[in-house]
Amino acid sequence: MMGFPKMVTPQASLPAKISRRQRRIMANGDGFPVFLPKEVKDIKDPFARALAQRIVRIPVPLQMGNFKGCVMSSCIKPVVQQHEKSPVVLLHCFDSSCLEWRRTYPLLEQASLETWAIDVLGWGFSDLEKLPPCDAASKRHHLFELWKTYIKRPMILVGPSLGATVAVDFTATYPEAVDKLVLINANAYSEGTGALKDLPKSIAYAGVKLLKSFPLRLLANVLAFSSPLSENIDWTNIGRLHCQMPWWEDAMVDFMISGGYNVASHIKHINHKTLVVCSENDQIVSNQLSVKLLCELQNAVFREVPDSGHLPHVENPKQFVKLISDFASGKIN
Repeated sequence: MMGFPKMVTPQASLPAKISRRQRRIMANGDGFPVFLPKEVKDIKDPFARALAQRIVRIPVPLQMGNFKGCVMSSCIKPVVQQHEKSPVVLLHCFDSSCLEWRRTYPLLEQASLETWAIDVLGWGFSDLEKLPPCDAASKRHHLFELWKTYIKRPMILVGPSLGATVAVDFTATYPEAVDKLVLINANAYSEGTGALKDLPKSIAYAGVKLLKSFPLRLLANVLAFSSPLSENIDWTNIGRLHCQMPWWEDAMVDFMISGGYNVASHIKHINHKTLVVCSENDQIVSNQLSVKLLCELQNAVFREVPDSGHLPHVENPKQFVKLISDFASGKIN
């Protein structure tokens, strides 16, 4: 079974140009931002602990429905912006957070790639006490406003699983914001949340509470990763950390009853250069869907990551980062 990848021990760091006074305000005694759930202290994975210390919140203007204001949005910011290259922007899977990139993010920085890891609206660690809509349109608009405010140039947009759906949805609406796409074990053919959108709210909340439960999350991790049980337990705690945010249940129910994503009709219209990535041992999304995606996209190439399950950026980060680096530099055409 698979152990921790052999990589350089991560160095916990905060974004550049932050004063000592600001650090005291932002972080508790363990170096974690004060807005993170207290359970972050129980995480053992050194890469997750190091990346958690770099999570910041940045104001993103948002006007959707009756909501108008700034959302303090959680993300990992690059230490240095390289304006001569396209930045790499990492999304995450369904109901996850930027901590999903704990093993890939430091390697992308070592490869001299300007990298952002962004929490999709309604998930992650943003401040949503005043809850905006969390449907697909709001998630898309929030990402665009963050891009327009801070990134400001075409990006290499990376999405795993449902994150690939988010990336396709975004690119179809804002093609000018995207240089290239990377779609990993893409769940791009799902038809929204189906019958869940018609559930009474009381039942929807009960379902969301079940989704948050440790046994269900552990089962999902066992399917996703071929790792020892002790590792899967820790990774389960990482994967459900954002569920401890006080607004999480409300945001999940809002997304569920909104109908979710349905982007299949957009795929054939995407003409951006796209890297379609699938894993050798994915037990969640069939590799046949990645092949179908490759055939329907106008300008795509295909690569398989060996020795990995549903999340190759967690299980085989070195191989995955090489793919991203080669794709960014044009070595993969």
